[in-house]
This record gives sequence, structure tokens and C-alpha cells, in this order.
Amino acid sequence: MSRTIDLELTRAEVEVRELEARLRVVPMNDSQLSDALRTALAAKKDRLEKLRALHAAGSRPRVPEPLDPDGFDDGAAGSRKIPVHGGHRTPLKRTIPQRTKPAATGKGKSGK
Repeated sequence: MSRTIDLELTRAEVEVRELEARLRVVPMNDSQLSDALRTALAAKKDRLEKLRALHAAGSRPRVPEPLDPDGFDDGAAGSRKIPVHGGHRTPLKRTIPQRTKPAATGKGKSGK
């Protein structure tokens, strides 16, 4: 079973750990900073629990929807797009504009 990495969940876990580490090194006489960090930590932990629940609900295996008999899953029978792997695609041509040479008059630079 393959597991997906939820970056938002991972980042929330990192933020909680950072706040816990910061709270451990708060000076004893700085109660205002300590209270603010505790409030932020509580909010981050609440958000983390919501993200974990959301991630757990989203990681359940889903039953794939059946495809049409011809292998298309767009649902519209009349307008079918060519699949990426099917058919021949002509390569793009890169053209470089060629400069035309001026007509030589045969007289040289002097013009006489």
C-alpha cells in the first residue's frame, strides 16, 4: 500500500515541535511570553488533530470508477479526446528564417 505525504500535516507537526522546544527555553520571569506560547501551542495542537483526522479519512483506499467499454472515462460519448499515448503526433518543425542575399550589380564599391 502506498502512502502519500501530506505536506500541510507534516508542516503542522513541525510547528508544534518548534513551539514545544521554544516553550522549554523561555526565561522563568517572562510570563507574558510563556502564556503566549502556551496559547499558540494549544491552537497548533488543535489544528494538528484536525489535520490528522482529515488525513486519516482521506487515506482510505477508494474503489475506482468503472471506465466506458472503449477505455474513456470522460463520460461524454460524443466528444472523445485522443488519449495521450494513442495515435501519431507529428513533431514540431523549427524553422529559421533565411536571409536573402542582395543582388550583385557587378560594379564594386565605387559605383563607376
